[in-house]
Amino acid sequence: MSPGSRRSPSVLLAAAMMMAALGVSGCGIAARHEPVPSSAPPSPLATVRPTIGQTRLQVAGALAASGFQLDTPQVPFRPAESPALAAAPRMVYQVLLPDDPTHGFIVVYEFVDPTAAADAGREMAAYLGSGPGRVQFPPDAQHVLRQVGATLVLFSWSDANSPGPDTQKIALALQSIGSGFAIAR
Repeated sequence: MSPGSRRSPSVLLAAAMMMAALGVSGCGIAARHEPVPSSAPPSPLATVRPTIGQTRLQVAGALAASGFQLDTPQVPFRPAESPALAAAPRMVYQVLLPDDPTHGFIVVYEFVDPTAAADAGREMAAYLGSGPGRVQFPPDAQHVLRQVGATLVLFSWSDANSPGPDTQKIALALQSIGSGFAIAR
C-alpha cells in the first residue's frame, strides 16, 4: 500500500471483525473440556462422608436426648465462615422446630485430621469474636463450635430472632459432644 492510499472504514471494520471471529473460534479448538474452576465456595456434599456421618450420629443422639429431631433442611443455608471453614467439605442439618422452621441449622465440617480441625476451630472462634465476624450475625448471636475428631460442628442462634426457648436447649445439647472453643464476645 502506498503512503497516500487509504482504506474505507467498512473494509477496516470487516477485517477487524474477521480477525476477532478467528481469534474467538480458535480458542475452543485445543481447549480442555473440563469444568471451569470457580472461586465460589464449595456447595454442600451430595453424599455424606463417613467422618461427617459419624459426627451426625453423635449430634443426632445428643439432640434426641433433649427431645429434638435432626433432619435435612429443605432450604439452602450457609453461615458466615472463616476461610478454613469456607473451604472445607460440609453437610448442613436442621433441627425440626415447629414454631421456628427457618432456624435450627447445624453445619458439620470435615478436615483431614483432628489437628487440622483444631486449627480451623481456633480460626473460626477468632473470626466469630472479630469485628468482621460479629457483623455477620445479629448483635445477640451466640455460637456453639465443637470439635469431634476431624470434624467441627457449628450452631449459631439469637434469642431475638428465634421464638421460644428451643434454640438455647439445642445449644446445651450440642455442648455435650466433643470439645469446645472459647469465642470472645
